[in-house]
Amino acid sequence: MFPWNMFPFTKDMKDSLQKMKPDEINNYVQELIGKIMPNNMGDMMNHQDLFRNFQTSDTKQRSANVLNSTAFETHDYVFVRIPIRNEEWLNQLRIYHTSNQLIVEHIPDREDSNTITLPAIVKKKGGTANYKDGVLEIKIPKNIDMQYSQIDVTEIL
Repeated sequence: MFPWNMFPFTKDMKDSLQKMKPDEINNYVQELIGKIMPNNMGDMMNHQDLFRNFQTSDTKQRSANVLNSTAFETHDYVFVRIPIRNEEWLNQLRIYHTSNQLIVEHIPDREDSNTITLPAIVKKKGGTANYKDGVLEIKIPKNIDMQYSQIDVTEIL
């Protein structure tokens, strides 16, 4: 058990923290962070959207091209549903998959490639894709025969 009664947690400090109001505690924490962090980092802490400064125009463009897909599994299959805004996409898209990822190429733009992580391991063959009511549904059979291998741990002296 950690000895909470030892330095720097003295009884005087405990008493002063218990008497502080929430606004005083907030100001105290902000003051400590301001002393520890460099000036530009402290300025970033004051912004509502911390990651706004890191987002470039390239990432904004990519996020606009991401497919609004959903992936889920049943007992026997993994399903991926992708809304198709333009029916012409069906003529240009290409669909590939690995054991745990689905790759959809050429939509929405010809040079785009979207990777969707599947919720379960799937088989190499047997996948189908159907389009109905503006939704492309991809159905891939799950690989039920998962092989586990044990790894021995040895101690090196």
